[in-house]
Amino acid sequence: MAAHDPVEQKYVYDFAEGNKDLKDLLGGKGANLAEMTNLGLPVPPGFTITTEACKAYLTTGREPDGLAAQIEAHLESLEREMGRRLGDPDDPLLVSVRSGAKFSMPGMMETVLNVGLNDRSVVGLSNQAGGNDRFAWDSYRRLIQMFGKTVCEVPGEEFEHALDEIKRAKGTHNDLDLDADDLRGLVDAYKQIFAKHTGREFPQEPREQLDLAIRAVFDSWNAERAILYRRQERIPADLGTAVNVVTMVFGNLGPDSGTGVAFTRDPGSGAQGIYGDYLANAQGEDVVAGIRNTVPLQELEQLDKTSYDQLLGIMARLEEHYKDLCDIEFTIERGKLWMLQTRVGKRTAAAAFVIAGQLVDEGLIDLDEALHRVNGAQLAQLMFPRFQLDHEFEPVAKGIGASPGAASGKVVFTSARAVELAAEGESVILVRRETNPDDLNGMIAAKGILTSRGGKTSHAAVVARGMGKTCVSGADELEVNVPAKKFTVGDHVVSEGDVVSIDGTTGKVYLGEVPVMPSEVVQYFEGELDPDNTDDALVRSVHRIMTHADAARRLRVRTNADTGADAARARRFGAEGIGLCRTEHMFLGDRRELVERLILASGERDREDALAALLPLQRADFIEIFREMDGLPVTVRLIDPPLHEFLPPLEQLAVNVAVAQERGEDVAKEEALLAAVRRMHEENPMLGLRGVRLGLVIPGLFAMQVRAIAEAAVAVVRDGGKACPEIMVPLVGAVQELETVRAEAERIIAEVVGDSGVEVLIGTMIEVPRAALTAGQIAEAAEFFSFGTNDLTQMGWGFSRDDVEGAFFWRYLELGIFGISPFESIDTDGVGRLIRIAAEEGRAARPGLKLGVCGEHGGDPDSVHFFHEVGLDYVSCSPFRVPVARLEAGRASITTTGSDSR
Repeated sequence: MAAHDPVEQKYVYDFAEGNKDLKDLLGGKGANLAEMTNLGLPVPPGFTITTEACKAYLTTGREPDGLAAQIEAHLESLEREMGRRLGDPDDPLLVSVRSGAKFSMPGMMETVLNVGLNDRSVVGLSNQAGGNDRFAWDSYRRLIQMFGKTVCEVPGEEFEHALDEIKRAKGTHNDLDLDADDLRGLVDAYKQIFAKHTGREFPQEPREQLDLAIRAVFDSWNAERAILYRRQERIPADLGTAVNVVTMVFGNLGPDSGTGVAFTRDPGSGAQGIYGDYLANAQGEDVVAGIRNTVPLQELEQLDKTSYDQLLGIMARLEEHYKDLCDIEFTIERGKLWMLQTRVGKRTAAAAFVIAGQLVDEGLIDLDEALHRVNGAQLAQLMFPRFQLDHEFEPVAKGIGASPGAASGKVVFTSARAVELAAEGESVILVRRETNPDDLNGMIAAKGILTSRGGKTSHAAVVARGMGKTCVSGADELEVNVPAKKFTVGDHVVSEGDVVSIDGTTGKVYLGEVPVMPSEVVQYFEGELDPDNTDDALVRSVHRIMTHADAARRLRVRTNADTGADAARARRFGAEGIGLCRTEHMFLGDRRELVERLILASGERDREDALAALLPLQRADFIEIFREMDGLPVTVRLIDPPLHEFLPPLEQLAVNVAVAQERGEDVAKEEALLAAVRRMHEENPMLGLRGVRLGLVIPGLFAMQVRAIAEAAVAVVRDGGKACPEIMVPLVGAVQELETVRAEAERIIAEVVGDSGVEVLIGTMIEVPRAALTAGQIAEAAEFFSFGTNDLTQMGWGFSRDDVEGAFFWRYLELGIFGISPFESIDTDGVGRLIRIAAEEGRAARPGLKLGVCGEHGGDPDSVHFFHEVGLDYVSCSPFRVPVARLEAGRASITTTGSDSR
C-alpha cells in the first residue's frame, strides 16, 4: 500500500471559516471578524493567516512550507468574490494587512493600508471613485508612508516633515485642504524618501507588497514596543500574532464617507449611552492616531441617519451576542456601512465594575461571571485617591476624561525625559500633541498622560485605560511645542519641569499640585458610605461583587498589622484576623535602646534588667491588638530582626571612637560598645543571627515575648473580651529548633493562662528552603505553618531583595528571564513548588495543620490564585490590600467560560 502524503497544516482561514472562540489560532481581530461574518453583518471579505504561521516564521526565520500557496489560493478566491484583481491597473482590488493577537495590543504591532496601489493602479482607483483623483493620490501617499515606516523602517518623521512642507507651501494646517496635484507631489517626495533610506524604488508589484507587509506584521510581534507592552500587561511572549488581509473600504472618498470607533457603553464610567468618535472623509488610522480631532458619534445622525441607525442596531446586537461592552471600528463608504472590527472593549477599573453589575441586572450574565469580569488590580486602582477641589483651584483647560484618576507631576514632553525623571523618583506628566506606539516607555513611566489632540479612542486613551494610567486627551486649548519644551494655554506658559495636575474623570487640567482625598471606594470600605443609600453606581457594584466574592471564596483573608490602628483599619476592610504581627517593629523608636542593651548585655543581670523593662511594653502592645481583633486569630511572630537593624553601624562607631580618642576624650563606654559590635558583626546579616537563632542564643528573649502574649490574652479575656493568639517561631530550618522553643513556650503558657480558657497555638514560619523540604518532620512540632514568601524567594533564588532589584532585575525582565519580579508575584515553578511540597507533607504528618501565607505575595492577585490551588487556609497582606485579596480569593473559587478580564 502506498504511504499517504502528510496532511498539510492549514495556515489560512477565510472569515467564514472561523468564529470568536478561535482567538488562540486566529487572534482576537480575526476571530471576531469571522464571528461578525457568520452573524451576517457587513464585513469586508478577507482571510486570516494564523498565529501558528507566525510562530513557525519567528522560529525558523522563513515562512513555513505551504503558506505561500495557501495565501495565493485564498487571494484568488477573494479576487473572484470581489470581481477584481489585486493591483489591477484598470479596476484594482486593494487590501489592508493588519495584525491581530489573541489579546488586544492597541498600536503595538503593524498595519498597512491600501496594499496593491502603484503608479498604474492609482489611476484605476481614481476611475473606480468616479474620477476622484484627490482620493486616489491620498490613498497612494498613505500606502508609501505606512509601508515605508512599517515594512522598511524608514523614519516616520521624514514623511511627516514632507507633509508639513506641502501644507506650509499651501498655507494650511489641514491636510484636507491639499488637492490632487499637491498629493501627487507628496507621493513623489515620499518615493524619494523611501529610495534614500532603502536603496531601492518603492515596490510596484502588488504581490510583493502583500508578502512584505505580512512578514512585517509577523516581525512586529517581537518589536521593542510590543515586547514592552506584553511585559506591562503580562501577556505571554509565545502566542504570536495572526495577520488579517481585508478588502479595503474607503472612508476618505468625500463628505459622505468617514470612519469611526464606537463603544456600546462608556469605557470610562460604564454609563449606558452612545459613545464614540467619528471623522468624516478619513481612514481609520486618522481616528486612533489622534492626528485630527473627531466629532462625537452622535453627530453622525445628522450627517448620515441611515448609517447611524444601522450602526446602533449592530451595536446592540453585538453587545447582546458578546454579553459585554464592545469596542467597534467601522467605515462608511459613500453611505455604505462596513464593520471593520469588534472586540470586548478595554475599560477603566470603574467601568469594569459598573458594567458587570449592569449586565447582571439585564440578565445577560450571572454573579459568578460578573466576578470573573473584574480583578484585584482594577479594585486596587479604584482605591487610589482623587483630587480634593475647592474654590482655589480653577482649571486652565479641559479635554476629554479618557482614563480616570488624579495625577500630579512635572511636565515632560518626550518619553525619554519621562523615563529619565521617573528613574530619579520624580512624578511626571507626559504632555504630547498625540501619542504613538513609540511613546510606550514614557507612558509607563509617567503618572499621567495629557494630549492636545485625540478623543476617547485615540492611542493615548486606549493604552492608558489598559494600563490604568490617568489620561486627559483632546485638550485642544493647549498649544504644545515639543522642540521648545513648553505648552501654552491662554496667558499661561508651562515649561518642562513645571507641575500640573490632571483629572482623568472630568478631563480638567490644573496648574500646580492639587491635594488629594480618599476615593469613594475607600470610603465605602471604611464604612463611610452606605451602599444601600447612595446613588453612586460604582459603590453599589463594588459592594454587590465583593459580597458575592466573600460568599464564594474558600480562602480566608487576614492582615499584616503591628499596631492597634492598623488592626482596626484592616478589620474595616474585611480582614478576618492577623496573619503576621511583626514584633521587631514594636522595638523601633524609643525602645531601640532597650533592645540594644539586651543584645549587648555583658552578663545575666544586665540581660534580665533589659527583658524586665521590655515585658510590660510588649504586653500593652498585644492587649491593644487583641482588643481590636476581638476574638479573631492573631499570629504573632517572635522577634526576627537582622541584628544590624538594632546595632550602631560598625564603620560609623569606629570613626566616632577614633575621633574621640584623638581629642583625648573618655571613650571607655564607646570602646566597650565598639568591641561588642565587632564581636557580633556579620557580613551577611540576612543569613545570620536572627529569628529562632537569636531566641536560642539570647536566653530569655523568646520567653519574655511568649509571657507578654499570654498575659495580654488573659487580661483581655478577664476584661470580658476574646483573644485567639498564635505564636509563630521564625526562620526555623530544623525541627529540633522548634521543639526547643516550643518546650519553653508551653511551660510559660501553662503557668500564665491557668483556668482562663485562653488557648495558644504554636507554629512556625516556613521561609527557609530546608524547612519546606522537611515539612513532614517540622509539622510534628507545629500546629500551623505560615509561608514567609519574601525570605523563601530570597533564599530559593539566592537573591538579596535589597540589592538585586535595582542592580539587574531590569535586565532579567528585558531578556524575558522574568515575566515579572518573583518578589511581586510568586514563582510558581520554583518557590511555589517548595510551598506545595511543604503543604502536602505537612498535612500528611498532621492532617489538621493550618496553612497560611504572610509574605507580600498574600495580596498579589495572581499569587492568591496559586495559594487557593495548593490548598492554603488563608492569605495575609497589608490592610489596603485586604479587599484585593478578598476579591481574588472569590475569583479563584469560581470557574467560568466567560471573557478574560485582562
